[in-house]
Amino acid sequence: MPHSDEGSPSAVTPMEEEGVNVPPAAQALKQEQAEEDVDMEDLEEVSAKSSQPAPETLNSEAAEKVKQESKKDLENLWDDDLDSDEEFPSGTNTAQKKDLVTAQEPPSSPGETDDKTVNQELMRTFYQRFFPWRYWFQWLNHGPTPTNDFKFREFSLWLPNEAVLRYQSYVTSDLMRKDVLRLMPNRIEIGPVYTANPRDRKTFRNSTAFRPISKELCFDIDLTDYDDVRTCCDKANICLKCWQFITMAVKVIDTGLREDFGFEHILWVYSGRRGAHAWVCDRKARQLDDHKRKAIAGYFVAVKGGKESGKRVNLRRPLHPHLARSLDILKEHFQSDILEVQDPWREPEQSAHLLSLIPDIKLREALRAKWEDNPDRSSAAKWADIDALAKTHGGDDTRALLDAKQDIVLEYTYPRLDVVVSQQLTHLLKSPFVVHPGTGRVCVPIDRSRLEEFDPLDVPTVAGLVREVDSWQNGDEDMIKEEDGVGASQDKHVQDWEKTSLKPYIESFRGFVGALLKDEREFIRIKREREENEGEGIEF
Repeated sequence: MPHSDEGSPSAVTPMEEEGVNVPPAAQALKQEQAEEDVDMEDLEEVSAKSSQPAPETLNSEAAEKVKQESKKDLENLWDDDLDSDEEFPSGTNTAQKKDLVTAQEPPSSPGETDDKTVNQELMRTFYQRFFPWRYWFQWLNHGPTPTNDFKFREFSLWLPNEAVLRYQSYVTSDLMRKDVLRLMPNRIEIGPVYTANPRDRKTFRNSTAFRPISKELCFDIDLTDYDDVRTCCDKANICLKCWQFITMAVKVIDTGLREDFGFEHILWVYSGRRGAHAWVCDRKARQLDDHKRKAIAGYFVAVKGGKESGKRVNLRRPLHPHLARSLDILKEHFQSDILEVQDPWREPEQSAHLLSLIPDIKLREALRAKWEDNPDRSSAAKWADIDALAKTHGGDDTRALLDAKQDIVLEYTYPRLDVVVSQQLTHLLKSPFVVHPGTGRVCVPIDRSRLEEFDPLDVPTVAGLVREVDSWQNGDEDMIKEEDGVGASQDKHVQDWEKTSLKPYIESFRGFVGALLKDEREFIRIKREREENEGEGIEF
């Protein structure tokens, strides 16, 4: 199962998760990073050695070309817009690159348009004018003023020239914003918080002096893991029909995390192409060690084995309460989204797999005979045949048949996770609100309360956002009247994201961050009071 958005402690994970073809040079770069990670200083050093080309690390001629291009026409590139973001203004002397069109892939889904074409000019516009830097910073920092939760956090930047910069860190998001605008990465990944600045990792001789100490508990769901049960699409292709597998998974995992583990601050994010990510942001989740993360990830595993492994669900009875509850959540989806929409057993070779999951031999043969006589029978009809023929051809073990049917429902509906993403602190995951370079779609949050309404093919694209801003009309231009809560009104500057279809997603994210920070403040208050009370009780 391909890993999606993650990296290991000493290497960067591949881009296969989002369908990006990884050229040989990038693969070689990843191998070298397993021995020695590339950071900003490493990249500059490689670029300087033009007399000794090293394609396995970074093509020096290409790097030099980018360097020369970046010096041209700086005064003509976005001079008017560099300070347009009120949250984090940046200077106009930030180094800019010329427009380098990123490699594009063939359309991955029905309904994709030219909006999927993302060049460097559009990416720069997005990170200057639409990316919610302020709320994003508060989310990772757990407060309005910089703390070690942000300053010692690792970020990874995937550059257009296929280089990957690991162990980047920033004191403020304004500094990171400037770096993003300078480098124009195709992808931004978020890693753990370390005991010290990740950029200084090479100065520590003792491994315990530099180690990861916290990170959100993350989950990754990818539709390619459902290729053996979805019939509408495969590989990187998706549609609203097979997106229901993600909807089912979000319902089951979110319910389990809240009801069984007591987590509250769970951010679900669309991956930009064919999956979804969960960020569990509670303090107790961020402080979990690898053993506990592995245990929680294992708690949600029920479907095992590959496509040709036969029976993929083998559960003990009685069912664990989590699985019994999951069956209640999934049974309606199984009837509508699996039997009626996906119709997974229409073809003879597909129905043969269903027969292999029936434990009673006599019943299995009776079903085989009936379906051979009626080759066009639908999956819903075949599922009903199991109970109908069990009354006349089945054995006495009705419990075994019921258990088998429950296992079948779970095999076709239960979440399929890339558990490696959840098991280790050091794994990185793609940041919310970045742009997928292959589709042009923004990785927006998914509103859990409106899960059924989410359409991955209708999320904002970079090109669409630019058009929306251009067509936005207001008599006061960028000013609107806002009630101050006392009845009077005052002028309020309208930021660019507020003029677009990105607005509800950022407002939802802002509300999520506000609730998280409220709990963080309460935790600090209780901790301070406890320490003060303990101090008063000391006698000398």
